[in-house]
Amino acid sequence: MPLGGGRFALPLALVTVLLAGCSGAADDPGKVEKHDASASASASASASAASGGGAGASADAADPFEPDPARLPKSRAAARELIGRVIAGPDSFGPGVVKRSPYESDPDTWAVLGADCVWQRQKPGHSVLATLTRSFEVPAAKGKGPVRLAAVVTVHRTREDAAWEMAESIEESMRCPTQQLREGETIGSLVAGALFGGESAQNSSDDFLVEVGDYQSSELGGPHRYSWQQAQILQFTVAVTGKGAKGRTDDEVDTFVNEAQGAMLSRLENTVEKRS
Repeated sequence: MPLGGGRFALPLALVTVLLAGCSGAADDPGKVEKHDASASASASASASAASGGGAGASADAADPFEPDPARLPKSRAAARELIGRVIAGPDSFGPGVVKRSPYESDPDTWAVLGADCVWQRQKPGHSVLATLTRSFEVPAAKGKGPVRLAAVVTVHRTREDAAWEMAESIEESMRCPTQQLREGETIGSLVAGALFGGESAQNSSDDFLVEVGDYQSSELGGPHRYSWQQAQILQFTVAVTGKGAKGRTDDEVDTFVNEAQGAMLSRLENTVEKRS
């Protein structure tokens, strides 16, 4: 079974159904990391659902996964150690993926979407114990440009804090349908969808978000495929971003994202589950 196989990868066909008719936003090593829990009343309602009925439904709907409280990190050091065991490496995406430089983000910062819809790195809020982003690439080949990839794992203090992060992602989707990732890079025409655990065969996480859209780059041109997934399990969120290029199909980019997301969810569950 591939790393992203089994119940830890949402089938691409299901992702397509999930996205149908929904509009929203996405992100780079940006929405993949997320921000402090300080959303508006609309996001508050979403967070309440995510940390209540949605999260509980996932635990019941998924396979017999029972976390061990002793394995859940309570300090920054323990959270960083867990991230090192869970976060994707090049092989998590599939063949041909290599590290980009810089490979890892500053662990004392994460990406925040400003009021101007521009992503920037800031110090995480109190709710975050630790977070890390890694950057990857599928190198350019004959007739094909490079695929840029990123993976993020964030450990919050509580499950509710992680649910707030998921809720804020939805709010950002409505607030900024076009976003600047960094100088010379933008995303737009974004379509988003969400599924709680137990909904439509989504039983890999408490909450699952997916966004696709158009990626424009001063270096690589465009529009190209933009693909993002984020999932919440307990106090953890994991996310993957894929940005396409000339000669790369939508399915090719989505498959890289799916594989790495599945790999990280599997590692996370194996890391914190109760041993018999």
